[in-house]
Amino acid sequence: MTHPTWPKLDPYLDGELTAAEMQEVDRHLRECPACAAECLRRVQWKRAVKEAGTRYAASPELKARVHKVISGRASSRRAWRWWPSLAVATALLVLIAAGLFFAQQSARRVRNDQIVAELADLHVATLASNSPVDVVSTDRHTVKPWFEGKIPFSFNLPELQGTPFELIGGRVSYLEQSPGAELIYRVRKHQISAFIFQDRAVPAGFMHETSMDARSFHLETWEKGGLRYFVIGDTTPEDLRALSKLLKKA
Repeated sequence: MTHPTWPKLDPYLDGELTAAEMQEVDRHLRECPACAAECLRRVQWKRAVKEAGTRYAASPELKARVHKVISGRASSRRAWRWWPSLAVATALLVLIAAGLFFAQQSARRVRNDQIVAELADLHVATLASNSPVDVVSTDRHTVKPWFEGKIPFSFNLPELQGTPFELIGGRVSYLEQSPGAELIYRVRKHQISAFIFQDRAVPAGFMHETSMDARSFHLETWEKGGLRYFVIGDTTPEDLRALSKLLKKA
């Protein structure tokens, strides 16, 4: 059986809908188990076939051509004729170096976007799951010990009394095949995922501390004590910053 919303699921997961359409699908997924299950299936399929980012590297042929320009021509001509060839070779090297730099920068941006997209997929999978948490508790002293032996690090959780946030529970999640903690919070009917991984699980060059958008979600990220934190949800940026501040102080 299909559902009228299903044609929107792929553009929803790829972030191709308008903001209003993204919010409409978000609301529908919370109310329709069939669409939530189908969304989860597509998220899992996407993650299974996702390819690693590519990196640019000069081919051996290109390196050989540059070496030939520098050494071959220079040794076969008089000294006074070296300069034009040397200038051409230098310009070529500069262009290659610039191309490598921009290619590396582009690859880094692509890699960062892939990490953010994977986190959004994990959050959507949690929203669509019938069992979003493996340990169900509002008590941080129950949730934190549950992760012992399941992930290769420990972390602290903040006291939420007097705040609008409620801890729902947690589960083990994976980023780049590295295990980490996913903590589920709720604020005014909005669900927030707080991910904690070892910082070395994140590719080198990832932004250190920043705010950004991922599909219809807002995201906060920072590094603390060798751990990388990601807080993502469809609530307001102010709510995410407030929860992030609590986690930073824990």
